[in-house]
Amino acid sequence: MEPVEDEAGQLLGVLTDPDQLVRAVASGRQRGADLDVRRLELRWVSIKAGLRLQVVSLDEHQAHTSNLTPQEAPAQVEELLAMPFASWHVETPTETIQVRVTKKGRKLVSRSGRVATEPHPADRDHDRTKARFLSPDEEFLEVLGITTDGGRVRAARRDKYMQVEAFVRALDPVVPPARDAARTAGRPMHVVDLGCGNAYLTMAAYDWLSRRHGLEIDVTGVDTKAQAREHNANVAARLGWSEHMVFVAEGIGAVELETPPDLVLALHACDTATDDALARAVRWGAPVILAAPCCHHDLQRQLKDVGTVPEPYGLLDRHGIIRERFADVLTDALRAAILRLLGYRVEVIEFVGSVHTPRNTLLRAVLTGAPPTAGQVQEYRRLVGDWQVTPALAAALGPELAALHA
Repeated sequence: MEPVEDEAGQLLGVLTDPDQLVRAVASGRQRGADLDVRRLELRWVSIKAGLRLQVVSLDEHQAHTSNLTPQEAPAQVEELLAMPFASWHVETPTETIQVRVTKKGRKLVSRSGRVATEPHPADRDHDRTKARFLSPDEEFLEVLGITTDGGRVRAARRDKYMQVEAFVRALDPVVPPARDAARTAGRPMHVVDLGCGNAYLTMAAYDWLSRRHGLEIDVTGVDTKAQAREHNANVAARLGWSEHMVFVAEGIGAVELETPPDLVLALHACDTATDDALARAVRWGAPVILAAPCCHHDLQRQLKDVGTVPEPYGLLDRHGIIRERFADVLTDALRAAILRLLGYRVEVIEFVGSVHTPRNTLLRAVLTGAPPTAGQVQEYRRLVGDWQVTPALAAALGPELAALHA
């Protein structure tokens, strides 16, 4: 990398040029700076209203999206470039530009050639007809405001539609074990969504399982917010699904079920709320679990406090952004390992492209009851021991894990 005097001036022209910008990401925080936003993603998109610069900003809890007109973009981008991010990664059709701010505040830039992996201008057509699992004319999508009454996906909700579509694709392969568990018990399949929020994916699961698979489904949606309960109950009533859907305002650890779940969803529950949901699902003996984690602050804090990084992994702790991403990966790897130790077959997959949501990792677990091997137990123990961390899921399932050593 070479020193650069005016990296903002160099980037401004690229970011505001639809023919130049493929994608840009700002991340990390300069030393000693205050920054409420963890990450920015920019790209040009074509929507019904015309060409727009889409800016997705991520804080500690959620993503916020804005679409800027070409006239608005220069002033707004100039403000974004002035924010104290530690790095910018910018892709054009011909090169990759990286700007990094050192701990001493020195700005360095590097440029490298790039072979385009997609046609340019980048895929901005939000209206192409594609083969979908989930047709845009499904009634629940209209009621949720994702599509119009003509079955057209709203431009501002395109990412949400893609997320719901991808979720249904990820759900479909694990329907059989959940279905079979319900049939063995002689009752409707019970789907429990822990931390359901506004229930987009809860509604998608009900629609898909009842319509596509012809199953009788009962749903329990759990969220701490009474407002979410009221909103979701109203949506279910408009769809005529109230008989099969119940929403409660409870904490994940407090909710009690009359019927054990066959499928547990925990989609974008923040930080250790995902661990709380996984622990409840394990203790319920849920045959199928789908969890899409959101935020990983717990292990990030623990890694920051460790002090001594095990050899030879010091490079993983040298840079804040790398340490943060490593903590994300380590958290989900340990979650998968714990579920595996407790009798689940686990897949960790990307269920939707990062362009639609940065929270796109999905843990898909199916209960087999198979005991862990001695090697799997040792592998897990060594990993947590070397890094001196205590996963929240391990703490929540302490008795179950202790039984493995008995």
